[in-house]
Amino acid sequence: MSEMIYEYIWLDGCNPPNLRSKIKICDDDELSIQTFDGSSTKQSSPERSDLVLNPVRVYENPLFTTSNLLYSLYPAKLILCEVLDEDMNPTETSTARRKLAYLVQKYRNEEILVSIEQEYVLMDARHRYPLGWHPNHHPQPSDAYYCGVGAKSVVGREIAEEHLFACLDAGISISGMNAEVMLSQWEYQIGICDPLRAADDLIVSRYLLYRICERYSAYPSFDPKPVKGWSGSGCHINISTKRTRSQDDKIRNDEIKKIISKLRENHEILLKNYGKNNHERLTGEHETCRYDEFRYGVMDRTASVRIPWLTHRGYAGYIEDRRPAANMNPYDALSALLSVLFEEVES
Repeated sequence: MSEMIYEYIWLDGCNPPNLRSKIKICDDDELSIQTFDGSSTKQSSPERSDLVLNPVRVYENPLFTTSNLLYSLYPAKLILCEVLDEDMNPTETSTARRKLAYLVQKYRNEEILVSIEQEYVLMDARHRYPLGWHPNHHPQPSDAYYCGVGAKSVVGREIAEEHLFACLDAGISISGMNAEVMLSQWEYQIGICDPLRAADDLIVSRYLLYRICERYSAYPSFDPKPVKGWSGSGCHINISTKRTRSQDDKIRNDEIKKIISKLRENHEILLKNYGKNNHERLTGEHETCRYDEFRYGVMDRTASVRIPWLTHRGYAGYIEDRRPAANMNPYDALSALLSVLFEEVES
């Protein structure tokens, strides 16, 4: 049996971008570019609607191999794509990935590593409120939800765990998951890896989460403030370089101070690339710093940037930027972050 199921995945032209996909049945060696109607995804005009899907990274497709015995007879792959125009130039939605790839290659000697903490809220697709919530009143605030155990404290564990194993089967660099501080809010972590791999893995992990939720009549909300009065959802970026990981305390501490200084100087520039409607989340409450303020602190989750205990004690060499929103485009966010840290940035 030579047929291969290729599922092509890409970002559309919405703000923030949505995920799109289409399936192509090919021979084993037929992985190639495909086309689609860009006028239906806000990426082209109807008069010149054809756009090109150019494969950039290939993953195993756990959705087909595990969800149905018949599907498992057919090899299946997930194909992450950039979107090109008729002249094979990247469209606006793919420019940021090209820029990120360029920056990662340019500064490869810095040995930049990142991990990304993706928060989300599981929503009832029919009623459009969080799973496990009553439509007419909110659950009581509780300290039991974060990393909670038991039906009173968590909702949607079966989805979160199915997503975890799907990411592992796909070859995504997922490194953990946990329940978050609001009922039906969850988090998973991507990385540690290079920034381009982390961004690609995050996009495909979001795709898998959407697809798994379909079977539960649910969907993940990446809105930075899905329920007013409750904790928002972020997408924190942890970053390190070879100097922040140095065993020499002076080299490590001087580099961390230098990075924090650049993050402070470019606070407004970074926030423009850290997600839509992020000001609704960054209020100074619910473990956030205000949108118009920059602060850093050791072990301080109310700061813009946290220096973890492991880094403070010299056991590790990374810092956590807590500002990015859950709906951030990782190509925009990481391109902006690397530009701020290593390039001359114009305000």
